[in-house]
Amino acid sequence: MKRVVLSFLLVLGSSMAIELGTVPKAVSIEGKEGGKVDGSAWESSMLKGKIHTVFYVDPDKRDLNNPLADALKARSFDRTKVNSVAIINLAATWLPNVFIESKLKEKQKKFPHTIYVKDKQKVLVKEWGLADDDSDILVFDQKGKLIYKKFGKVSDDEIKEIIALIEKNI
Repeated sequence: MKRVVLSFLLVLGSSMAIELGTVPKAVSIEGKEGGKVDGSAWESSMLKGKIHTVFYVDPDKRDLNNPLADALKARSFDRTKVNSVAIINLAATWLPNVFIESKLKEKQKKFPHTIYVKDKQKVLVKEWGLADDDSDILVFDQKGKLIYKKFGKVSDDEIKEIIALIEKNI
């Protein structure tokens, strides 16, 4: 009986996970769950119309994928076609939210084209099955379909793969 229940839970968990080649379940982050730095709601439907690279990050691992962010910045993609979203998993750290939120406001001013989002209740961990306490990378095409995902540090080869994938889908 335990095996049956465990198998069911594994199937259920994997059916909720975000999958390559699909548009993920519509999600909204707002109010006490978080939202954009300006206080407005963030909707996953905003991931359409451009190629979007989403960094879903535990603040304790904020520097893990900086080489990818640097490579994207160096490539200087046309912002009308390619954009970035940084979603901070505030529930994954011991750091005070007030401190992180003030840093995010500074970053939003410094990088106005990047959309910064606060996830205070692990909404994307629960709704999309993203890795918790990590640095997750997701790339969406112009229709909002997931075309790349990686949980953890991307290698130099994977950075090249991501850049090529973005260029191919522009």
